Amino acid sequence: MPIQRYRRVLSSPALRQALLLGFLVRMPIFAGGVVLTLHVVSTLHHTYGAAGFVSAAATIAIAVSGPWRGRLLDRMGLRRVVLPSIVVATLCWSIAPFVGYWSLLALAALAGLFVIPSFAIIRQAVIAAVPEDDRRTAISLDSVAVEMSFMVGPALGVWAATVWPTSWVLFVIEMAGVGGGVLLWFANPVLREAAEAPELDENGAPVAAAPVPRSAWFRARFLAICLAATATTVVLGGSDIAIVAALRAFGDQASIGWVLAVWGLGSLVGGLVYGGLHRSISAFWLLGGLSVVTAPMALAVGAPSLAVLSFVAGLLCAPTITATVDQVSRVVPLSARGEAMGWHGSFMTAGMAMGAPVAGLAIDTFGWQAGFTLVAVVGLAVATAGAGATRVRRRRLVAAQAA
Repeated sequence: MPIQRYRRVLSSPALRQALLLGFLVRMPIFAGGVVLTLHVVSTLHHTYGAAGFVSAAATIAIAVSGPWRGRLLDRMGLRRVVLPSIVVATLCWSIAPFVGYWSLLALAALAGLFVIPSFAIIRQAVIAAVPEDDRRTAISLDSVAVEMSFMVGPALGVWAATVWPTSWVLFVIEMAGVGGGVLLWFANPVLREAAEAPELDENGAPVAAAPVPRSAWFRARFLAICLAATATTVVLGGSDIAIVAALRAFGDQASIGWVLAVWGLGSLVGGLVYGGLHRSISAFWLLGGLSVVTAPMALAVGAPSLAVLSFVAGLLCAPTITATVDQVSRVVPLSARGEAMGWHGSFMTAGMAMGAPVAGLAIDTFGWQAGFTLVAVVGLAVATAGAGATRVRRRRLVAAQAA
């Protein structure tokens, strides 16, 4: 793995700032989800199903808000978009931890609609901070920062919830998320690369560029990449619940935390390796590989073997997500990147929301092994169809150029 590529991209102060901001603003997001579940179950004394309903309402609201908030980023800039989100999040999460179930559900959904678009902001800042040739390496580093937030945030949240009341822990975590929004507002990272010199009118004033219509880029190629992102998170969301189900079946629930951490470590290593490669790999090929290495997890016979298989599967998690982000950034115009990243995030959120119940249904019907098998089949089917369609499109382009 050529370390020089990482040295080169990390020499950019803007990239270092974006990675640090990404780690800080995402950690409360990952911690908040698990603590919200614990709060509903242990403090409000509802079922896990009820807790899942709250999470689903917030997830749907976040998915709906992604394209809308991303489009506002393109039109209005970071500060004018983040400020209302900070206000709404502060109001909602100042009240939500201390009210009953239905009020909590409504406030969580409202906060989701106005969520700070941190993933879209950080990814755009990372892309804008480096030259195009280093884009994949920079996005890979961002995926590593995501994995670190995922490994640290929930662990801290669960530990805090065992020491202090969940209502106050949830309040502190969500206020930390608000603080992350304030950091983004003050830092105001650059979200677009330096464009060419603008065209000037007869008075020497810059001529405003005409907005690019959505129909110019919201086409089959873009949607195919987003579908690959959806299938990727279906595989990941299903694998997550299948790992938990497998360890419960082994009678080794105490190993859930460290096995998931090993899975995340594999993703971290894979992301670093992929970022150091000289060439990009199609998201569909990576999705197919991820599906193939996920299926053998169904052959585990205990926590150690499951951890080894999880590490191997994790090696392709971050590279697949990185490839979808990288390829989305290349097929949409610069002026529409915020909305495109919002759509990409919504597709990923939808996949994560589908992956867990799909795998859960298979687990309830056929056993924990079916959870890994089913999501692997879904991912492989999408990868095969996408790779085939890409090959046909490439042949047609070559034929058209030859003609």
